[in-house]
Amino acid sequence: MKILTIEDEPSLRELIQRSLEKERYVVENATDLQSGLRKIEDYDYDCILLDIMLPDGNGLNVLEQLKKMRKRDNVIIISAKDSLDDKIQGLELGADDYLPKPFHLAELNARIKSVIRRQYHDGEMDIRLANIRILPDTFQVFVDDKEMELNRKEYNILLYFANRPGRLVNKNTLAESVWGDHIDQVDNFDFIYAQIKNLRRKLKEAGALAELKAVYGFGYKMTVE
Repeated sequence: MKILTIEDEPSLRELIQRSLEKERYVVENATDLQSGLRKIEDYDYDCILLDIMLPDGNGLNVLEQLKKMRKRDNVIIISAKDSLDDKIQGLELGADDYLPKPFHLAELNARIKSVIRRQYHDGEMDIRLANIRILPDTFQVFVDDKEMELNRKEYNILLYFANRPGRLVNKNTLAESVWGDHIDQVDNFDFIYAQIKNLRRKLKEAGALAELKAVYGFGYKMTVE
């Protein structure tokens, strides 16, 4: 799961990043409106944490741009500007939630999980795909009620595809979602191939009815037998 924080206050940005990384999110940051707009144009996010009062403009412009691009990234507004008009405008522009500053990091994390569950799982606490059950809150995976042992990246890859069953995903999109935007600096994708190879083997050995299939020249998709 990949999160973008658009926030100009360094101390808060750092606190949010440390908290979310403990929850195994891939976290990227933008410090102003323009860098935030560039990020959303280039990458997709499972959730965007958006401050309204940015040094170079109004953060609500991010919502307007997402709407123009027909992107469905979840957005939680985090702002000290807690007027009713701003809240209504943000929600009307497509924000999924509004959390006024100051807030507890535990509440922020709970709200992120809530909007992601609504988008991908109709609000359910766990994810089911054939005989696979994933518990995002505890990072556990079960096949026929027997727990699978996965490393962090294997788990993140499985979660990414379980949220998008049957969807064809190219390797660049997968890499950006699981490893973050610094993936642009690598020369090849050998490390991704190795993680996927191990995950496919473990799923097969566990008797999973869902399979991560390679599509030559493009990427991968999760299919159910």
